[in-house]
Amino acid sequence: MKNQSLTHARKNMELTQEELAGMLGYQKATVSNWENGYSNPSLTDAFKVAEILGKDINDIFSGLKVQVSCTDNEKREVI
Repeated sequence: MKNQSLTHARKNMELTQEELAGMLGYQKATVSNWENGYSNPSLTDAFKVAEILGKDINDIFSGLKVQVSCTDNEKREVI
């Protein structure tokens, strides 16, 4: 599912995918994948994106699954 909220918020801040990715230490393809629904950010990255874009995390990632790291090094999806 495409994340149009993320795309809209990024464009409102006049940031390119490459610029946002650079702020997070990723390649442009990572942000593109998040926006196009091919992958989802970790919970930590979702909070960072929300902070950079000046939005509440729920406004950008509501209804999407994000990955959280557990103490036993497993990754689990949460809604």
